[in-house]
Amino acid sequence: MKKNKILEEILNEVDKHPEIMSRREALKYLTMSPLAASVLASATVGTTAVSASSNVKGKIVIVGGGLAGMSTAALINNTISNADITVIEPDQYSVSYQPGQTLVAAGVWDKEDIMYKRDDFVPSGVKLIKGSVTAFDPDNNKVTVDGKEEVSYDQLIVAAGLMLNYGGIKGLEGVITSSGADNAVVRQKIGKNGTHSIYFRDGAVDTWKGIQELVAQAKAHKGPEKLQALYSMPATAIKCGGAPMKIMYLTHAHLAKAGVADKVELTFNTNGGALFGIPEYNAAIVKQFEKRGFKWNFAHNLVEIDTAAKVATFDKFWKEKGEFDEALDEYVMVTKHEYKPYKYDFIHVTPPMKAPDEVAKSAIGSGQGWVPVEKETLQHVKYKNVWSLGDVAALPMGKTGGSARKEYRVLVENLVASMEGKTTLPSKFGGYTVCPLITGLGTVMLAEFDWSKKPTPSFPLDPTQERWIWWLLKVYALKPMTMYGMLAGKA
Repeated sequence: MKKNKILEEILNEVDKHPEIMSRREALKYLTMSPLAASVLASATVGTTAVSASSNVKGKIVIVGGGLAGMSTAALINNTISNADITVIEPDQYSVSYQPGQTLVAAGVWDKEDIMYKRDDFVPSGVKLIKGSVTAFDPDNNKVTVDGKEEVSYDQLIVAAGLMLNYGGIKGLEGVITSSGADNAVVRQKIGKNGTHSIYFRDGAVDTWKGIQELVAQAKAHKGPEKLQALYSMPATAIKCGGAPMKIMYLTHAHLAKAGVADKVELTFNTNGGALFGIPEYNAAIVKQFEKRGFKWNFAHNLVEIDTAAKVATFDKFWKEKGEFDEALDEYVMVTKHEYKPYKYDFIHVTPPMKAPDEVAKSAIGSGQGWVPVEKETLQHVKYKNVWSLGDVAALPMGKTGGSARKEYRVLVENLVASMEGKTTLPSKFGGYTVCPLITGLGTVMLAEFDWSKKPTPSFPLDPTQERWIWWLLKVYALKPMTMYGMLAGKA
């Protein structure tokens, strides 16, 4: 048996951080831990051929060559013999392992640790068109690339990701970028003068610089008033809903490590009405916030920012009784607004997010935004030969890599069944989502849940507790699992 590629990469990651764990300690842990046994369950991931289980024919086009799209291409390639697969993705030399951007922003990883060459992970036999889909024509089973090349299909999979709509905040007008990418225009406003965001690659690098600057500022601070660090959560669905809190926890960890946590007040302003949508995890996070002295405000949406003056304005909103409706025998509830300015020394901006315009405004997106699919089968609600997964899919929750890992297997099984003419789709997605909520330098709360909105832990441990074992999973195991398991269609 060839050496397990995932194990090899985990040990390579360990070697980068000897201050946390030695290779010898890692090997001991990997031979004893049930978690490690699960991670390494397929000892030959990436080393053995997979026998295809179907010889169905048809041209399959995948829009998007990120994690969701390329993993789906790999699994189809493993499932259908002589599969005809085309992936359409803009020409990028390198892409990001996006879950690692938080670790870059915390100074745990370097930028190079999250970059990989997209072309190295194109499955054998899969055609790659380096371009952007600019139009969808599902009634005629074709898409247009870069406004000129038409590509026909029998089955279409939309995995186009999402866009970071910084421009939805006044003061950042015109700033829109794809998640994970570098963007010079964004950096004109974000990444300096205390204004930061981890949602694009260079933004994560700049955030680490910003945290270091905040620590230095706190060490030099002599006044009675505390320095102010703000963290925002927008009114839209976002990828990795825990990320805005992760960077808050990590900022605090560095302040505490430097002995200056008492000099900075950290405040989390969220558009929502809870810190986390799952009650059990929300209760745990409230206790964690209280223990660390964090402040938080609900129904606060960031609507404007003056990066020069370092003032962020939030829309604080609430409901009040309006006129009485005699027909309904009840009062009309009216939304009230108060626009509150907050001075800051450091702010982490989580931008509003949206589907790419080419998707949202097309028949595929029904003119509404995210691609509407049956939430269990991932089949389009109108076009039965169109499927969607990942960030762009209109699903109730779970814009995370962990969700995509469950989704792509469901989608491929249903896609093949549909191509074989089966009237009943065999696989159902239950809404599984996992959020490794980093709570400090060395601790993670592994929040797993599904559409039941109840914890669904994979391991027999209290999922609401912060644990070192989950830090090891996050820092060492998940990236190799993703790169050499999921992107090979085998994990």
